[in-house]
Order: sequence, then C-alpha cells, then structure tokens
Amino acid sequence: MGRVTSLVIPAAELAVITHPGPPADVDRAYGTPATYVARHALAVDGPIREYYLVGRRETADTSRWRTEIGRPVFRTGAGTRPETA
Repeated sequence: MGRVTSLVIPAAELAVITHPGPPADVDRAYGTPATYVARHALAVDGPIREYYLVGRRETADTSRWRTEIGRPVFRTGAGTRPETA
C-alpha cells in the first residue's frame, strides 16, 4: 500500500439515493438515480460517488448500514424540474 494523500472532490450537482443495508445489495439502488436522470432531462457528468455513511465500523447490524450513491448530473434540455432538498 502507498502513503495516504488528500484528495479534493470537486463540487457537483448530484442525483442522490441512500441505500439501506449491506454493500452486497447496493447494485439494486443504482436504477433509481438512472431513472431520475432520464426523466428530468439530465445527463451524467463524471463518475458515480459512493459514500459509506454507516458501516461495519459503526455497527455489526447490517440492517443499519447506509450507503449514499450520487450521480453527478447536468441539464440537457426541457424536462420536469428536479426536486430540491
């Protein structure tokens, strides 16, 4: 392994979903942001981001694990206005 280095993640507008449960099941959560992107005339702009909000370091109870999945997006044309948080 190499040395730890810092990395600045660039700001981006994201379509986000939080997946409850273990990472082994996270692939099922990827469809929702993809549908959202298509429905709202958006396009993906960069790699998908995964942030592990709660995992094995916090609890052994896999039902409490949470993974946030974000697709960087940009508007491609007329579509339904995306919801804001």
